[in-house]
This record gives sequence, structure tokens and C-alpha cells, in this order.
Amino acid sequence: MNDKQRFIQQGFSVLDTENKENKLIDFIKEHYPQVLKDGELNLAELKSVLGLPIDEKVNGYGLNFVGRGVARAKYAQETQKELLLNRTLSKDIDTTQNMVLKGDNLDSLKLLKPHYSGKIKCIYIDPPYNTSSDEFVYPDKFDREEAEVLGIADNLSEEDFDRMEFSFKTKKSHNGWLAFMYPRLLLARDLLAKDGVIFISIDDNEQANLKLLCDEIFGEENFVADFIRKTKSTTNDAKTGVNYQHEFLLCYAKNIEKIDRLKGGLKDTTKYTNPDNDPNGRWAVTDPSAKSGNFQNGYFPVINPYTGKEDYPPKGMFWRFSKNTIQKHIDEGRICFKKEHKPDERGFIYKRYLKDLKTLDSTLDSLNFTDNKYMNQVATKELKEMELVEYFSYPKGVKFVYDIISSCTQDNDIILDFFAGSGTTGHAVMALNAEDGGNRKFILCQIDEPIAEGKPAYQFCIDNDLPPVISSITIERLRRVSSLNPSEGGTSNKGKAPSLSERVGGEELGEDYGFKVFDHTNAPKLTQDKNGQIVLPTLHNDALSRIYTMIFKVGLDEPSQVPQEVLKDCIYKIGHYYYITNSQRFSEDYFANVIKDISKNNGKIFVDGWTTSLNATLQYYKEEIQIVF
Repeated sequence: MNDKQRFIQQGFSVLDTENKENKLIDFIKEHYPQVLKDGELNLAELKSVLGLPIDEKVNGYGLNFVGRGVARAKYAQETQKELLLNRTLSKDIDTTQNMVLKGDNLDSLKLLKPHYSGKIKCIYIDPPYNTSSDEFVYPDKFDREEAEVLGIADNLSEEDFDRMEFSFKTKKSHNGWLAFMYPRLLLARDLLAKDGVIFISIDDNEQANLKLLCDEIFGEENFVADFIRKTKSTTNDAKTGVNYQHEFLLCYAKNIEKIDRLKGGLKDTTKYTNPDNDPNGRWAVTDPSAKSGNFQNGYFPVINPYTGKEDYPPKGMFWRFSKNTIQKHIDEGRICFKKEHKPDERGFIYKRYLKDLKTLDSTLDSLNFTDNKYMNQVATKELKEMELVEYFSYPKGVKFVYDIISSCTQDNDIILDFFAGSGTTGHAVMALNAEDGGNRKFILCQIDEPIAEGKPAYQFCIDNDLPPVISSITIERLRRVSSLNPSEGGTSNKGKAPSLSERVGGEELGEDYGFKVFDHTNAPKLTQDKNGQIVLPTLHNDALSRIYTMIFKVGLDEPSQVPQEVLKDCIYKIGHYYYITNSQRFSEDYFANVIKDISKNNGKIFVDGWTTSLNATLQYYKEEIQIVF
């Protein structure tokens, strides 16, 4: 019997993420048991329950690809990773609410899910484009061994395995790319808030496939737009004679009925002036005619009382207002008659007041990102100004991501980028907070992709005492951007970071310019020796990381918060939730004090199951605590 079983047998509440129950299956078992038979889903019964036709074959279309079943199983598979706090790479660790997660983003997304499910307002990703120059660095496996681990090997034929082997060993495989993206986008959907949106940069290689994949995952009805971004202005000698200068930005909503209107920046209001000191404030001359309307209510003369000129709507047009409304506008001074005018000139002007605008936000046009300021060369220049070497072939500029985030977020929203690359998204969040005083938080995920020796980025990392991996550049960029904060000693120095004023208006950085960095580490696991005896895992001795692991798993508190130390390396709290590790190191009196607090304030106690043993103290308070594995 292992420790988990002992705790369960003794009546403890145990949270075990490795063997987490499937709530949907439990619901089906309870309410529709006929749908499950011998642990398998009976599709005919399910269709019957849903009131769908059973025998009729329906022709349709969808996206099928080799490895789809394995990819779906990867989405449901529990991660075998935990997070280890990296104090060396973190900045302002005791105050910041920003996070950088180093490691496979499939694991990072799963680690985020307990707390952040339904809480991310905006996701921006720039995934691999699956071009001939792309090399997949993510360790996804699609073979027989992986299928057995996932428990789906019996459902696959030899032909299925042969097709997977062939499809995934070829370069630029559409099947491989789709199987890679599928579980990650499913997790992204889970993390999005009800009013959240996701933006995905992509080019022609996979745009069509990505559109179908997103239609399935997010729902075709939740498609928002396919924006165009200009990538360059130079010409080349393409075989076809076509100079390819753009790529795409797909946008989907979690629920298009819930999202706020996307904003394209502030409207240009410079044309609104007040030369006549109108008490209603600034105004602009507006055309009171429109193409829509009818002769009965919208076609009549407006007579100038000074000159007698009769103005009708232009040919094929109608007045926007009825006779009664026109008279009301005359009485209010919105329509002003000219005392002198040319014969072919309208005898009045119609004022539209600035105060009458429903919003000062302009629309986000699908061609908004075709301006030269969004091109790749702008982003490359930014990296050069920060002396962050040209490792990234097609980086995205700060202004590009800044405008994406500003179009859909407000103060305190959370932004996620799980293909962080050079860290542009974190940079953009800091800049936007500086501009509008917001408190947005970012979560960046980046795999520790090794940088090959001989690359400029490799030498850059060595010269700066950084591990030669891509995440080092991600973090170094954030560090250099944050060094602009005046509270740290003033302005930007050459070689540290470019001035944000060149891009976002010259405001100082916001208060939170730090970030917690977490490494992935293997989760503890019970094993057996050759004699069949249970072998306890060797744990890292970082108590605070054990606490953060519990915070992530329990999901009740924001993992970016700083837990308050009650007893060093043992007891920490956030509000009235206590997180305990190394419980054998303190006396029953400490437990008694904690119990008093939670009893008084409706709190909870979570105990790290890997660093505790079943003892009399735990037995005594077992009704008050939950063991976390």
C-alpha cells in the first residue's frame, strides 16, 4: 500500500492530479448509463439520447488528419511535470504577477489549467509556420509506444501506425503540424474567458488547415476575422512573378456573443472644433443625406430663411431625418443656415457634436496591419537596438502585438502567449500598461530550445552567462525592457533597451515590470524496485517551489501571487488558504493555530502529500485538511 492509498483508507480528502476523475464521464454514468457499456461509448445510444438520427448517413466535410486520435488523447493526458521556481532568472519575485514558464508548452498549458481555466482574456501566438526552414523542437511523440502510454493502442491498426510513421518523419508534414497544434489549441480554448479572444499568426503554408482546425475547436460561429499583416516591402525574383508581402492573423472568440467590440485605437477627432463657441462643444460638419430612405419621409426641401434657397437631397439620396426632426435640429442650432452662399452650394450646414459619438474607439479593420510599421524589419530593428542578436527569422514587432492586446483587453486582464519566442508579448503588455496605467498581467511559455553552436545567439548567451536556449533570450529581453523603469535608476542606456517612447508614446513603464520564472521538473512518482517494494521519489528541496506546485494544482489562488511565509520552508498562506510542506518539521501547536484561523475565517488547509507522513497530528485534524499529490 502506498502513501496515497493510506491517506484515502484513513478517510483523508486527497487531491491527486495524476488520477483526476473525468467529471463528464461521471455525469454520463450517473444520468445516462446506457451510453456507456464496458467502459466504451455507445455512439448509437448517445445519438438516441441527443435525439439525432441513428441510421441516416450524413454527408459533410471536416478536417481529418493522421494522428488525430493520438493528438486528442494527448490533450486529455495528465502532465507528468511540475514547476520549479527559478529565483536566479526571476525579477521582482516578491511583487510581480507576471510569469514565464520554461518547457514544453503542452505541459505548461496543462499546469495552468486548474486555476486559469476560463480566465485568460487574450491569447496571442506565433506558432511554427511549417515551412521548409522550420524544425519542430517540441518533443511530441506519435508512435506505438506513445499510443500504449495513452491507452489507445488497441484502437489503432498496423496500417494506422504505418501511416503515422510515414507522415511524421517527412519534413513539412501537414499531418504532423495539425497533430502538434490540435491538443494545444484545445487547451487554449479551455483557458479562454467567456469574453476572451485568441489571435494566431500564420502564413499560406497552414492558413487553410488552421482555419478548419479553429472552426472545429472554437466553433465556426465564433470566427471573428482574418487580418492581413504586411511583412515586407522589398521585391524579389519569384518564379511566379508574384512578390509575396503578407501573412495572416486569425482571430476567434470563445463566445462571439460575449466579446466586447474590438477596438482599433482612438478615432481622429481633430476635425471637431468649436469656432463659434457653441455651448454644446466641439463639432464637425457632417452630410445629413444618405442612400437609404424613401421619398415619403426623406425627400423634401430644406429652405434657407436668409436666401430662400431650397435644398433637396442629392440625386439618388434622402435626408437622414424626417421633417419634424429637421425642424428640431434647426431649433437646437444643429442646422445652421448660411447668410451667403454660392448658387450651387448647399444653403446650410449640419453639425455633429463630438459629445454625441457613442465611442471614441475606431473599428479594427481587417487591413489595419498592412501599414509599414508592422513589417518584420521593424521588429528586427527593435531586437538590434536591444542588442538581442538576429536569431529570429520573422519576429513580430512590439507595435503589432501592442495593438492586438489593446484592441481587446482592459485593466487587470491576463494575456497568454505559449509560443513566446523573443518575448514580444511581454514587452507589449509592459508598454501598454505604461501607456494607459493598466495592470494587465502576462504569462509566457517557451520551450528550452537549444541554440546551435556557431549561431550568433549562442555566443550572445555565453557572453551574458545565460544557458544557450531560446528562453534565455525571451527572459533577457524582458529584463532589458524593464530596466527602463525610472525607479531603477533612470532612463534607457545604449545596449540595454530602446526607448518605448519611439513606439508607444513616451510613457514610463507601469509598476509591475518583473516576472517569475518557472522551470519544468519531473513530477514525483512512486515506483517499484526489483523486489516489488514501493520506492519513494527523490524530491527537490525547494520548499517554496513545493508550495507553488500545490497552488497550481489546487487552483483556488492566483499562482502569480506571493504566498505569505508563516513558518519558513513549512507553512505559507494566501488569504485564509494555508499550504503546508515538510509537515514533520513542526509541532502540533502550529497546526492548532492554523486550525483556529481557518475555523474563524472559512479557510482551507492543503498539505503536500509527498513531504508528509501519516501521523497522529494529521489524523487528529484530517477533517480540516486536504492532501495534495
